[in-house]
Amino acid sequence: MTLDQLRIFVEVAARQHITKAAAALNMTQSAVSSAITTLENRHGVKLFDRIGRSIVLNQTGRQFLKEAEAVLAQARVAQAMLDDFSGLMRGELSIMASQTVGGYWLPPRLVHFHKTYPEITLDIQIRNTEETADAVEAGHSEVGIVEGLVDRPALASKIIATDEMVIVVAPGHPWATALFPSIDLTDSAWVLREVGSGTRLAFDRLIERHMIDRAVLDIALVLPSNEAVLVAVEAGIGATLVSRSAASAPLRGGLLCIVDWPAIPRPYYLLRHKERYRSKAASAFETIAVEMPEFEGFAVKG
Repeated sequence: MTLDQLRIFVEVAARQHITKAAAALNMTQSAVSSAITTLENRHGVKLFDRIGRSIVLNQTGRQFLKEAEAVLAQARVAQAMLDDFSGLMRGELSIMASQTVGGYWLPPRLVHFHKTYPEITLDIQIRNTEETADAVEAGHSEVGIVEGLVDRPALASKIIATDEMVIVVAPGHPWATALFPSIDLTDSAWVLREVGSGTRLAFDRLIERHMIDRAVLDIALVLPSNEAVLVAVEAGIGATLVSRSAASAPLRGGLLCIVDWPAIPRPYYLLRHKERYRSKAASAFETIAVEMPEFEGFAVKG
């Protein structure tokens, strides 16, 4: 059994699809399929059930997946330790970020890091807040950056920037010209992000703070990305609570208006595992993240 076989197995298990796993691994479909077959034949087990054209992780595969992920996480730790001896002249840094962070705050900092440490390979993934926390806790990503507070015993978190959450509507919406005291949050349909995202968590906390029963709200759509939510709101379906930075382009273009409602500060948190090895590359990225000058309305925290 090799680390490459384990990496292939974990990727196929995550996607439940040979072709998608091959694309993610930059391998041919036949090579991925062969690696899985070799692993199963070598140990006389079946890790997946083949149902028609589908490949589904079976009970044995689910049990093995936990061990495979643990081995790969430890291998990444060992690799990071060796890379550190080279003084940031080589190595890899894995970062996972939630959508708002990954789409707006993170890219300029990645550019800065790449220019400063060009020999460090960056493995970047964008998920929602809960998925990012899961990845850091499991060791799949060394650094996580999210826009919601994550309270997990295994994870350390640090505020590295502060954004603002604002309510936005299309120009024709009644709230576009209304003043704060007259706005009732139950008077409009809403377009929301999915449960598990930091943006949805901010909305849930908003209505809880104002003692609004979620059952009385008209939630017209729940969508999996900021872009989809904003396009729906531009079309006039209702209102949404969103990061000011995420809405900056349609706001500048006059496609959306900020409602006269108090903005809600929202910290961005950098997540690290408390007990896993802290690489020099991760420390260098953290330094860049907190010291880079203000960008697109973000206030950077030390």
